[in-house]
This record gives sequence, C-alpha cells and structure tokens, in this order.
Amino acid sequence: EGAFIQSGLWALCRHPNYLGEILLWLGVALVAVPVLSGWQLLTLLSPVFVYILLTRISGIPLLASRGKRRWGNDPAYQAYLDRTFFDLIDLDAFGAPGSLLQPVLQVLRFEGILLLASTDGRSPTGHDRPAAVRRFGASARAHPASWELALRLQLASLAREAWMLGRGLEPLVCFSDGRTFRLAVRLTQRAAPHEERQLGLVARCEACGDQAQQSLLKLQGWPACGCGLGQGRWAVSGPLWLGPLQSPIVIGQLWALADGMEATLAPAGHRLLQRLQHDSGLPVSCWSTAELARRLQLPGPPGLTELVDALRASGHQACASGVMAGQVRTDAPLDSLLQSCRNLGGKDR
Repeated sequence: EGAFIQSGLWALCRHPNYLGEILLWLGVALVAVPVLSGWQLLTLLSPVFVYILLTRISGIPLLASRGKRRWGNDPAYQAYLDRTFFDLIDLDAFGAPGSLLQPVLQVLRFEGILLLASTDGRSPTGHDRPAAVRRFGASARAHPASWELALRLQLASLAREAWMLGRGLEPLVCFSDGRTFRLAVRLTQRAAPHEERQLGLVARCEACGDQAQQSLLKLQGWPACGCGLGQGRWAVSGPLWLGPLQSPIVIGQLWALADGMEATLAPAGHRLLQRLQHDSGLPVSCWSTAELARRLQLPGPPGLTELVDALRASGHQACASGVMAGQVRTDAPLDSLLQSCRNLGGKDR
C-alpha cells in the first residue's frame, strides 16, 4: 500500500491491465472478421480507438501524471521508468536502514551486490526492544553474541524484502565494526530451494546460558534447557537469519585480490579476512569463553584455539567466531562444552 508495483507482470510491462484490454478488443475484432461485410468492416477500428484512448488520452497519461506527483522524487521509481538497474549499490544508512531496503532492492540488478552499513547499535542488540519491534518487526534480547544477532536481524529484514519481490538473497560477507554492522549480499533472481528455512528464532536461557534455534517453518515447543525441565527461562530473539554469514568463495576471491594488489589492504583488513575465512557463520550458537569461565568459576577463560581443538576432537563442529573476539562457535551441547572447558583447566589465552 502506498508503493508502486514492479514485480510480477509489472516487471515486464508498466501497464499490464491496459495491455490486456487492448489485446481483448483486438481478439474480438479478429474473431469477427469472417462475418463482417460492407460498412460493418468499420468496427475493426474499435481496437485502434481503444489503443489511442488508453495510451494517448485517458488511461496511461493520467496514471503517469499521478505517479509522477506521488513518486517523482523516488530514485527507485525513476529507475523503474528508465528501466535502469544497478550492479552495485553502497547504502550507508545513518541509524537503521529499514525504510530504504525495499526501494534499493527494486533497482538492484539480478545477481547485483548490496553493501549495507547500519549504525543502529541499540535496537538490534537488545538494548532498545521497542525500537527493534518498530524497525525490524522482531524481538531482540540481550545476548553475549549480540553483534552477531544484530547482523542476523539485518539479514532477516533484507531476506523478507527480497522474497516479497520474488527474489532471493545470498550473504557474501558480514561483520561488525564496533557497533556499525556491515553486510555484503547478492540479490538472486529467485530464492534458493528451502531458503525460507533460514528464517527463525534464537533462544537463550537467562539462568544457565543454554542456547537453541528453530526455523519458523518447523516451529514447535522449546526443549528443556540445561537447568532441567521447567526450571529455565528462554529469552527468544527473532525472526532472524539462521543461515551462513559468509561465502567462502567470495572470501577467497577477496584474498586473491589482496595478494595481487599489494598495499591495497591495511593490516586490520588482513586480520578481518583471516577471521572470516575460518568462520562461515554456522553453526548459529556462539559462546563467550569469558562467560563459560565465570559459570565454572575458573581462574580465566580457556584458550580459544585449545577449546576449538578439544570440541572437534569430541566430534563437534567448532571454530572461533569471526564476528566477536573471544567467542567459540559450535554445535556442542552445553554440558559437553562446559566439560571441555573444565578439562582445559581455565588456562589463560
């Protein structure tokens, strides 16, 4: 409501309803040709009259004038009229970019890339929950991996806007620069198979710190947390993106560019690429080693590298988070994670 349409038939034709009416009258005239004679042949002018009326007098000119008054200052509308689409758009929004996402995606070419930066560091991290509902249509609760949840909330907003246009979304590179959240995503012509399963909820027990996730397509009751049945209290965030945050192929391409163009990437950029190269963003659960040490009353957090190695040796997926320092990403259940920390003895990093 209140926006112009450029999806479906409107992506192919600016006025599909008028085109249909012209074709209808043309079809009637063609069907009637065999039985017309003499002055009756003048009725064949009917499709021409309808064409001139709709394209030159009443239909399209009136709608074009109304559209210009309503959306004339909208770059997306102008790009739609000019049939102009972009391969790359860099959107550096001050605060939350929610209101800008739809018009930007509308003028992004299929397989085009959107670079998005958001400086809203409060609402997506759980520090302003009413604002998170207003800006993202989602719940944002306090979480040790709050920066990552902020990225996933942004990706969920982008995915919903892309899906409403009949398109899909592929995250390429996602990271936080302090409380500035930066994403590079590719807009695909259509959603990948089962892409909707990537939208879901993340829960964390406020007592024991246990974590769980559920896709919206398979939503059901939450399992018992580490506190025991009925004793914990889940704090739920979402809907947010449960899929990967990085594309290993794109990270590799960025490395190749950096190696081929010396002195173009600062040391901080090298360190960032190195972190992201080893962290695709899956599994979703991230744990702060400092929080784990506090829960076990250890003298210090376990070494991150040693903890990752121990979890992998136990058969779990594990890596250091590329988004937040001092955090481990793993699919290990809480009791196994705590046991690995105990075995390491809380050695300083």
